Amino acid sequence: MDEGCDVRCWDELLPDALGLIFDNLSLQEVLTVVPRVCKSWQRAVMGPYCWQEIDIEEWSRYQRHENIDRMLQMLIRRSCGSLRKLCVSGLSSDQMFCFISVHAKSLQTLRISRSMISDSIMKQVAGKFSSITALDLSYCINIGATGLEAIGKHCQFLSKLRRIMHPLEVIGKISQDDEALAIAATMPKLEHLEIAYLLVSTYSVIEIITNCRLLKLLDVRGCWNVTLDEKLVKSFPGLKVIGPLVVDHCPEVSSWDACSDYSSSSGYLAWDFVAGDTDNYSDGFSEDEQSINNVEMRFYDGPDVDAGFDWPQSP
Repeated sequence: MDEGCDVRCWDELLPDALGLIFDNLSLQEVLTVVPRVCKSWQRAVMGPYCWQEIDIEEWSRYQRHENIDRMLQMLIRRSCGSLRKLCVSGLSSDQMFCFISVHAKSLQTLRISRSMISDSIMKQVAGKFSSITALDLSYCINIGATGLEAIGKHCQFLSKLRRIMHPLEVIGKISQDDEALAIAATMPKLEHLEIAYLLVSTYSVIEIITNCRLLKLLDVRGCWNVTLDEKLVKSFPGLKVIGPLVVDHCPEVSSWDACSDYSSSSGYLAWDFVAGDTDNYSDGFSEDEQSINNVEMRFYDGPDVDAGFDWPQSP
């Protein structure tokens, strides 16, 4: 090699360093392009270094339930117990949630909006999520006060809870005060709480404020039965209350949504998930992972799909 020749041996980087680099790539590139470059890059993608944070929330919104389950099973197994953050939408069964609880006990952030998990499974596995600090259960219509109480009792480090509902999803419910009271009774360390569009009363919200003394942000937009006295709110100098009137933009709340980064191209981009098909570098892939070849992943980069869904305008 000539002196002064600047040649970088990217294939010789340590797997954890490669994981940090690949973290800047899209999910599509990590799963379909990186493994084809060389064996060392393939090994890095196969190991836990790239999967300490798994964010497939946007992708999962356009997938069949079986595709979501297969993707989660593969990626969570690759994380080898080191998973710290998981974002996915539309879990279809208690069985899949149970799988997550068994294989991802180090989770600190869990976002499972629009999932069909139940109170009963939450009671069974909540103790396995003791490291959780941030939890998003928005639009999970089968979760109620019982599930929230289980979370509060077992997740002692929980500081952020997002429990947003759509007005159409609470039609027929008389009240959800039991959910608010469960939060007040079991989650004293909350600092950030969003309960927009829950059918709660002034009394239950005051219980939350009184018992959750560390609260810095309380979002009650769309909770039309809530009327908070200004003097009461000011008696908690570190607390900011948003709502019940709906405003167009709240930076404090939108920070929850800053965990997705997908393809920058416009429109739909359909591509075959070929994790098990890596040409000359196919050694090391299990039959389970090779069987996922037929899963199609779609990425959408149009307007934010939540822009008109989370916050209907004030009546």
